[in-house]
Amino acid sequence: MNRVPLAERMRPKNLDEVVGQEEIIGEGKILTEIVKKGEPVNLIFWGPPGTGKTTLARILAREYKADFVELSAVTAGKKDIATVVERARQNWNLGTRTVLFVDEIHRFNKAQQDAFLPHVESGLIILIGATTENPSFEVISPLLSRSRVVVVSPLSKAAILEVLKRAIKAEKATKKVTAKALDYLAELSGGDARSALGDLELALSLAPKVNEEVVKEAAGKKVPGYDKAGDKHYDNISAFIKSMRGGDTDAALYYLARMVEAGEDPKFIARRMVIFASEDIGLAGNGGLSLAVSCFEAIERVGMPEGGIILSHVVCALTKSKKSRTSYDAWIRAQDLARKSMGLPVPTHLRNAPTKLMKDLGFGKGQKWEAGFHLDKSYLPDEIKDQRIFID
Repeated sequence: MNRVPLAERMRPKNLDEVVGQEEIIGEGKILTEIVKKGEPVNLIFWGPPGTGKTTLARILAREYKADFVELSAVTAGKKDIATVVERARQNWNLGTRTVLFVDEIHRFNKAQQDAFLPHVESGLIILIGATTENPSFEVISPLLSRSRVVVVSPLSKAAILEVLKRAIKAEKATKKVTAKALDYLAELSGGDARSALGDLELALSLAPKVNEEVVKEAAGKKVPGYDKAGDKHYDNISAFIKSMRGGDTDAALYYLARMVEAGEDPKFIARRMVIFASEDIGLAGNGGLSLAVSCFEAIERVGMPEGGIILSHVVCALTKSKKSRTSYDAWIRAQDLARKSMGLPVPTHLRNAPTKLMKDLGFGKGQKWEAGFHLDKSYLPDEIKDQRIFID
């Protein structure tokens, strides 16, 4: 019996063997071009589980002819980081590059992520991080600015079927698995190749002939028809937001329950609710933003499944709130006007006057340090003083 899991045995060895990921692999695409140029780049792979982030990191390290070191942010600590840096120094002296792959890099705290910076800047370490969370929120800005973020998408059903067909061929099990069973495995996978291969391996061990019933037994309790980062993921969150916007509490709760049952990240849901509170409720209910932020913080502290009660509470409140786009629309107009007039100087009477010369030149003229003081002059540059941004 082969003790190496099927998913590991089927792991691609080069970019040509990778199924799917057409957005990042192929002629003119980022990973293919990086390999062609032979110049390593620090990368952050962002995508759901089972989409090949680790595989891609290993392929790149092999193409760079680099020493590949893998850390999991779940278990690694400061000592592990120091060990990697020392190994990288030894490799450097031998003329060998070091690729450090950090799985779930978002789980490293700020201090741990900071520890990589000097070694990434010096080129001692080529960093490839993998995260299922939005790097904008979970990876520190200095590290993010020194890396390219590459979105790794969930595999399509067709791509999963291709992976499964390769696997049964490699296992000499083509005649042991029915076409319907393969289709069902692909449907259940949610774009996760590792999950699909794991279910296939278990199904093959359970019966000499794998049909849909065997797949159900192997897969256990799964939620078909929902991929946590693909089309159905976006369809559900879109329906959820639109239901809250339309004031339909029943529909909003229904789509919330669908996402929670499918194992959606509750922080993702709460984060969208925070945005909704400002974008759609805005000035019609200034308490909405505070409530949504409190919901996000409560989810972080309480977790699931009890966090579902908190989500439900706040969804009902936001859905039933009055809606206003006034502040959101004003922000869009402000951005547009600012982009068109960045070169205009700030009016002299609004500038600070810390020196006598500046006062003599009229800086801050007519201003008074009084609460609510309003000078009877335009606060906008003269060229755009008649523009209206906030329209109540």
